[in-house]
Amino acid sequence: MDAANTHQVFDWLWTSAQLSEEDITRLPALGIAVVINLALPTSSNALPAEAELVTRQGLTYIHIPVEWEQPELDQLAQFFGALKAFDGRKIWVHCAMNKRVSVFIYLYRRLCLEQSEEASVHPMREVWAPNDIWQAFIRNALSAYSNPASGATPLNFGLNR
Repeated sequence: MDAANTHQVFDWLWTSAQLSEEDITRLPALGIAVVINLALPTSSNALPAEAELVTRQGLTYIHIPVEWEQPELDQLAQFFGALKAFDGRKIWVHCAMNKRVSVFIYLYRRLCLEQSEEASVHPMREVWAPNDIWQAFIRNALSAYSNPASGATPLNFGLNR
């Protein structure tokens, strides 16, 4: 793959930075059924007409644009919901550099799969050390999902892969 920071997390889940046109043509051979993009369409390395390129391959395309300086818990909830909706299918998740994605995957592993901190840091540890904004987002997500009064529990998503 041409995409930087490419990591296979599970047999059904891959993450990376921005996919190239060539990468997209390779996805069906890997059995990928869904592409989730967390980058903004205005990202410096965004691929014009990415949605068309992906759907032309017969794949589902989901875009959850996450603002770099202001990630939101509702976007994380949308992400969890997308993973649940496509349970049993192979998924590729990307953003501009795999930083947003690696944090979302970390939170998915911690909150939905209830994995240990040690297991959950892959691929985030290989990609980057989250800055202050993203560390605050991680703390807020862990707090919100562990507080039953918030109503934002991973069990609400039924994610138990």
